[in-house]
Amino acid sequence: MEPQVIEGDGVRLRPYRDGDAADVAAACADPLIQRFLDGLPSPYTEAHARWWLTEGDPATWARGGAAYAVVDPGTDRLLGAVGLDRVVAPRDQAEIGYWVAPWARRRGVAAAATRALTAYAFAAGFARLELLTRPENTASQRVALAAGYRHEGVRRSAGRTATDRTATVGPATDGPATDGSSSDGGGRHDLIAWVRLADDPADPTPRLLPDLPAGGLTDGVVTLRPTGPDDVDVMYRLHTLPEVVANRVPPAPPSRADIARRCRLAESNWLIGAGADLLVVDTATGEVGGGLALRYDEPATGQAMLGASMLPEWRGRGLLTRGVRLLADWAFDVAGIARLWAGTRPENVSAQWVLEKAGFRPEGVQVGRLPGPDGVRVDSAVYGLLPEMISRPPAT
Repeated sequence: MEPQVIEGDGVRLRPYRDGDAADVAAACADPLIQRFLDGLPSPYTEAHARWWLTEGDPATWARGGAAYAVVDPGTDRLLGAVGLDRVVAPRDQAEIGYWVAPWARRRGVAAAATRALTAYAFAAGFARLELLTRPENTASQRVALAAGYRHEGVRRSAGRTATDRTATVGPATDGPATDGSSSDGGGRHDLIAWVRLADDPADPTPRLLPDLPAGGLTDGVVTLRPTGPDDVDVMYRLHTLPEVVANRVPPAPPSRADIARRCRLAESNWLIGAGADLLVVDTATGEVGGGLALRYDEPATGQAMLGASMLPEWRGRGLLTRGVRLLADWAFDVAGIARLWAGTRPENVSAQWVLEKAGFRPEGVQVGRLPGPDGVRVDSAVYGLLPEMISRPPAT
C-alpha cells in the first residue's frame, strides 16, 4: 500500500506530519489508551511521539502495512489513529486497529475511520482483515460491529500485558491495534477476533441481542438493567445460594473470581449475542433483588433459554414474575426470539410457580439430563413459552 489521503464519513485519513507530535503525545498519555495499548510506555512523552513519527510510522509502511492519522477535515486537528499491520501477504490478510483521542470520543470517529481504511484495504487487494479486542473493551467491540466486522471467536491468552512500560515507544508499537501485545513480559489475556472479508456487506453487523432502552426495562414496579463490573457482591450472594447452586452445571458454587469475570464480561457476551445477564431492581428503591439470564442457545431456530433467581428476602412478592414477563416481552418483540424455554429441578416448586405465572407451560421431564452431586444424574422439568402465551396480571 502507498500512503495517500482517504476521505471518510466526517473524518480524513492522512499520513502523519511533524506537527502531530504534541497531539499524539497528549492522546497516548490518556489512561484509557494506556490501558488497552499494552506496548505504550508510561509516562508517554512528546519524545516518544517523535520517535513514532520518524521511525515507527515508516517501519509500519515498510512492513507492508499502513499508519494513518485520523483528522478533522475542516481543521486538520488530530482525532485519532488507524492502521494496518501484521500483514500475512500469502493470505492477503492484515490486522486493523485504531485509537481515538479523548477530545474526539463519542463522535463515531473510530467507526468512520475503520470503515474508510477497510474499504481502501480491500480495494488494494486484501481479502481478509482481522480486528482484535480484549473482552472487556466493549467500546472497541461496538466499533467492530459498526464497521461490519463479525465475531469469529476467542483467541485464548493471545495478548501479552506489559509490565515494563518504559521498554517500547510509539503509539502502536507492534501496529496500531487497540489491543496490541508487547514483548516485555507480563501476564496474558484473551483477545476476541472480529473479521471482515472482502465480499462481506459493508453495513453494520446485525446483532442477535440489541441493547436495552436507556434505563432498562420497567413496568413501574421492577426494572431490569444489564449486569456490570460493579455487581460482583450481589451476584456472588445470589449465585452461591444452595438452591441456585443445585441448578448449576456442575452443581458446585462459583468462586468470587468466577462471578467477577462473569460481571466483567457481561456486556461483551451481550454484544456477541451469547447471552444477556440482567438484574431485577426495585424501581422505587434501586435495591437489587434477583437476576435473570437469557442464553441464545439456538439462534438458527430462534430459541433461547431463560434462567431466573431471587434473593430470599424478595420472594413471595411477585417481583421475579414481573421481571420474567418484562424480559420475555423484550425477547419476543425487540430481539426477535421466537421461543423461550426454561428448566428446573422437579422439586423446585417455587421456580415452576414463577414460570407458570408468567405463562410458561410444562412440557415434560428430561430424565437424568443434568449432572448432580456425587456423580448422580438428576432430572430436569422443562417449560416453554411462545409470544401468545405470556400471562398478564388482571387490570386494576
